[in-house]
Amino acid sequence: MKYQAYLNLANGSKQDFHIHVTEKKVGRIYAVYVDAFSNEPIDSENGVTIELGMPGVERWMADYRYSEYWCRPGFGSRLDDVPEETQGFVYEKKDGLFGVILPVVSEKYKCVLCGGKNCVEAKLFSWYEKLTSCHALAFLYGEGDSPYELLEECAQEGLRLLQTGCRMRKERRYPEIFEYLGWCSWDAMEIRVDEKSLLKKCEEFKEKNIPVKWAIIDDMWAEVRDFYGMIYETREEMFRLMHSSKLYSFQADPYRFPNGLKHCIDKMHAFHMQVGMWHPTTGYWMGIDPDGDIYREYPDVFFQTEDGRIVPDYRQEKAYRFYSAFHDVLRQSGTDFVKIDNQSMTRRFYKKQAPVGVVARQFHNAIEASVGQHFDNQMINCMGMASEDMWNRSVSPISRCSDDFQPENPEWFAKHVLQCAYNCMIQGQFYYCDWDMWWTDDGQAEKNSLIRAVSGGPVYVSDKLKRSKAEVLRPLIFDNGKILRCDRPGMPTRDCILENPLNSGHIFKIQNICNDSGVIAVFHLDEKNEPVIGRVSPKDVEGIKGELFAVYEHFSQTCSILKYEEYREISLESREEYRLYVVVPIKDGFAMIGRTDKFISPKSVRYNSRGEAELIENGPFAYVKNGKLYFENSKNEKENDR
Repeated sequence: MKYQAYLNLANGSKQDFHIHVTEKKVGRIYAVYVDAFSNEPIDSENGVTIELGMPGVERWMADYRYSEYWCRPGFGSRLDDVPEETQGFVYEKKDGLFGVILPVVSEKYKCVLCGGKNCVEAKLFSWYEKLTSCHALAFLYGEGDSPYELLEECAQEGLRLLQTGCRMRKERRYPEIFEYLGWCSWDAMEIRVDEKSLLKKCEEFKEKNIPVKWAIIDDMWAEVRDFYGMIYETREEMFRLMHSSKLYSFQADPYRFPNGLKHCIDKMHAFHMQVGMWHPTTGYWMGIDPDGDIYREYPDVFFQTEDGRIVPDYRQEKAYRFYSAFHDVLRQSGTDFVKIDNQSMTRRFYKKQAPVGVVARQFHNAIEASVGQHFDNQMINCMGMASEDMWNRSVSPISRCSDDFQPENPEWFAKHVLQCAYNCMIQGQFYYCDWDMWWTDDGQAEKNSLIRAVSGGPVYVSDKLKRSKAEVLRPLIFDNGKILRCDRPGMPTRDCILENPLNSGHIFKIQNICNDSGVIAVFHLDEKNEPVIGRVSPKDVEGIKGELFAVYEHFSQTCSILKYEEYREISLESREEYRLYVVVPIKDGFAMIGRTDKFISPKSVRYNSRGEAELIENGPFAYVKNGKLYFENSKNEKENDR
């Protein structure tokens, strides 16, 4: 790759001397460094620009930050069109070779990509106005046959070079509680959440025999006195109220939780349900109430932003004192885990205070330390897809990968599934990905349940009172509420990565692994609702092993026997159509499909010491033997005649 680099100075001038770009190669991955200095301060918003000469690129996918908190994919063929704030880049060359570029966040500088004049530009900036030099790892890149492997190798090498203590996803421990079905209060109760309604919802789950094993008490359960006396009629008015309000104390609101938070959590525990508490990094959206209990007790741990709000200081010692005090109260009230929102706020609140990497690492270290101490690292990170957040959480295992679920909104689904699947390609290198809550009685409930089945992350719903549908949840879970979870984050198949399914005329496919088998979920996302076509093949499942496969379609209960590179042509006529293919290697003429009433059917099967297949839980199942598909109903019977 060829480079042309220059410094952008705070006085508006450019400097192309005293700047060097160097590469270091490890295997097929290149680490690209910048070394530069000046006698003048460097521009804090765009300190270094590196023009990347990339001849031969035919098409690309850019995972870019389109808002303060969230990313989505962009597609194109002209390098000039690469979006601003691209945090992960996958391309294909004319010779069919794939390439990836993964920008990093070092101690002082953040790197993102964007389109330049017939090139891609890597931009490094610090959001800090007192730097006169830049010595930083900027990005990693590599080319090869598999974009999935290249992204993983770039992430792994980047973490090794940065030495921040941040881990790859495969090194993080997935919390046992999130192996089970959950529920969240947000879409059901919004900021009116109260003890009485929460307990009614628990009773509903009991009556309907829905085995919810954890629940999040979401925005806003705590004492926010700015709410008092306020009336709103629309969601827009509600959001304006939320975003102008401050946290008064760590205690639950005394009117909606008259017996205190512990009383409510104890009651919910009695339903055999663990309870998590939501809170933003800032206490509440507008920060901490200067007249409240928190500020009176801990005045020295806060920082006042340019717009006047009071938020925790980013410095690790002060931030830890705030989060630890907050989590002490929650833990003493019986809280089992937390969901921490509003994480990508470094630019908004801490710009000019210290370099971006310093800020992000210190406040994330504080959060991670407190959550580890109080909740054994059981946390869902949220609103935190900025790269300074992704590269600086050391141990917490789960992070949201899309903006908020929109109930009763068919147009939202295509945007959501694209966000989740493509974001998993980048964020999924570091975290298990949360594809957000959903409703079981939404018009797209089955599609929503299907994408969460292949997500590889937690599964939780947010139905209103009296509206949960047990039958929609059954394909996702065992009777005890344990989800049949895939082994890694769900990602687009290789032939989908670089084309926009909204207008490509092709089906969109998400692939994942479950034990030694695979799953492929197929969707119609065409924005004009025109028919789409495509192929389904065992080779769509990245990393699957074998030569001959049973490819079973869940909804039609049909099966094809295909070699690794063979395929089936399929077409979907409208957005209402979708498919789920289970891909099972055939060994000695036999393939166990598993429970036919479960989406991720291979997870319903285990093998004993003699290699015999048996069901984990009773139910209807299917298998392929000597090229034929068989259906049976089992009481945990073993398949002994392989």
